[in-house]
Amino acid sequence: MDIASSERTSVLVTGGNKGLGFEAARRLGEHGWTIFLGSRDEGRGRVAAEKLTAGGADVVMVPLDVTSDESVADAVRLVREHTDRLDVLINNAGAPGRVIAPADATVDEIHSVYDTNVYGPIRVTHAFLPLLQAADHPRVVMVSSGGSSFAVVTDPEQPVSKMHELAYSSSKAALNMITVRYAQALPEIKFNIATPGEVANRKFAATDMNHHTGELTVTEGTDSIVKLAMIDADGPTGTFIDRLGPVVW
Repeated sequence: MDIASSERTSVLVTGGNKGLGFEAARRLGEHGWTIFLGSRDEGRGRVAAEKLTAGGADVVMVPLDVTSDESVADAVRLVREHTDRLDVLINNAGAPGRVIAPADATVDEIHSVYDTNVYGPIRVTHAFLPLLQAADHPRVVMVSSGGSSFAVVTDPEQPVSKMHELAYSSSKAALNMITVRYAQALPEIKFNIATPGEVANRKFAATDMNHHTGELTVTEGTDSIVKLAMIDADGPTGTFIDRLGPVVW
């Protein structure tokens, strides 16, 4: 085990090879944290890790497919080779679905999105709980969406209210509930939800998932994620925020 790394604050970021995950990893690496960079594609993950290392970060690339029990178990073993605890878990990996109209949506379409957006965070959180519980002040950040909010989706002024699909918005709403239930049941761990947008201003961050159509930069998009990753022992749990503050459920 690398003793120097084990004394640093450590974070595992799923889907860390690009977009919000990569930017959150970069920003936390600048604070001297040890970054476990989770990536489903090992090649892309290594390229991303090399970029962060070149910038001075302490990075370990972790092959990690959140839809695979075997991959997640392998990831736990790899992280344990470097540390006996995990301070922060950022469940960032997500699938947008294909924005299929509700009348045409099938269970297969819904299941594929839920496998990443709902079962993935459960699979990863469950597997890493022992390492989180070994930390002095563990935090889990779930990356959700403004489109997960019933208040937002039922507001005709919000663009997402006119985006007719079932998979993505409902999967993120499920993730929100799961996060709150974790927070209630495991008070020794801070479980919180971040959305990378500005809900009040109807803005979202430009990423591959939305074909870079968002008005916010990827750095602005990670403001809420980084804030929740860095909360202190007196910080909140079971909350839902964007970069401007609390988001309505």
